[in-house]
Amino acid sequence: MTSRPDGSPAEAAAAAAAVDAYPRIVAALIRVIGDWTLAEDCAQEALALALQRWPVNGVPDNPGGWLMTVARNRAIDTLRRASVERRKLRELAVFALTTDDGGAPASQAEDTIVDDRLRLIFTCCHPALSMEARVALTLRTICAVPTADIARVFLVSESTMTRRLTRAKAKIAGAGIPYRVPTGRALAERLPGVLAVLYLLFTRGYTAGGEPAFAEEAIRLARLLRLLMPREPEVAGLLALFLFHHSRRDARRDAEGNLLSLDKQDRSLWDHAAIADGLDILAGLGQDGPYALQAHIAARHATAESFSGTDWPAIARCYDRLAGLQPTPVVELNRAVAHGYAYGPATGLDLLARARSGGALDDYPLAVAAEADLTARDGDHARAATLFRRAATAVHGEPERRALLDRADEEDDKHAANGSH
Repeated sequence: MTSRPDGSPAEAAAAAAAVDAYPRIVAALIRVIGDWTLAEDCAQEALALALQRWPVNGVPDNPGGWLMTVARNRAIDTLRRASVERRKLRELAVFALTTDDGGAPASQAEDTIVDDRLRLIFTCCHPALSMEARVALTLRTICAVPTADIARVFLVSESTMTRRLTRAKAKIAGAGIPYRVPTGRALAERLPGVLAVLYLLFTRGYTAGGEPAFAEEAIRLARLLRLLMPREPEVAGLLALFLFHHSRRDARRDAEGNLLSLDKQDRSLWDHAAIADGLDILAGLGQDGPYALQAHIAARHATAESFSGTDWPAIARCYDRLAGLQPTPVVELNRAVAHGYAYGPATGLDLLARARSGGALDDYPLAVAAEADLTARDGDHARAATLFRRAATAVHGEPERRALLDRADEEDDKHAANGSH
């Protein structure tokens, strides 16, 4: 993602190699030389050289290996010029034997690559960093997203984002954050934090005003993490959840660009290959973790022939279990909506009132919108219109605001029609 191909086969190959090889190169160099910035600089220089040479000389048979060799040589040259201690140069020389053809056994080299990539992911997502820093560092280091693109999503200048990334890397070095994958109990404690970063990255791309490429990067990273950690069911659950949600990307807006709720979407536009992929991943996966449960909920929506034909009682039962694992206000809100569709709007409104009793959902636009929808289904169209307008004033995105105001107008029309009889 450091460069977008303009149609040239060489540029397309460089872009594809960047997506696959960039995090492996950075991870391997960080492990050997311990210098995060130098590792990134060398990887970037290798990609720039590829864009310069490949259109002239042709794409090498092993683009990733070519990039790795160039980046390693850049690191060696830099360390020599800086008169860095001989130990790091010796380690890079040994590293060369494991990356060139004819070096270490394939299985050993692959194990090292897996370890390096996992180390990089867990380091970028370390809990000592703020969540924003974790997401930004993941985008920059693992996904090779340009700093300017990250800055735009976070609504800051490129220079501000550059400083934030620099501070995050300095904190990793200064605080002695270990460049390793935790094991045992520590892994169980840290993995949810890594998955939370991917989840936030996905939502940054999936929301109406988000960057769609970020959702695709989250899916790619979830696939990578599942490949590296095949025995972790929550990793598989998160990937399946992403696929089910992302399958609806082409049906979420009408011809004028307005957001469409789930009940109004043309299901023929859904990506059924992605749904099938999600179902394959979900097959045999239990409902023991939060992401697995959410994936099972999303699967019920994805496989229903129509909104009215959705198995809402099964979804409500999943939310009951999810609320037991994560009794957060947002989960309770979604549980109330599910019960409202499964057992009637009055049931949903009662559960919603309980969820809001602590005040955590006061003026939360999605809670107000949920109350509006349940109220409309309960027959009070005038109050529903008022609630939809209140929710519209609280949301930040213009597409969401328009959708809520459209719903308010619909409820006004129903109220007027009922009054005319």
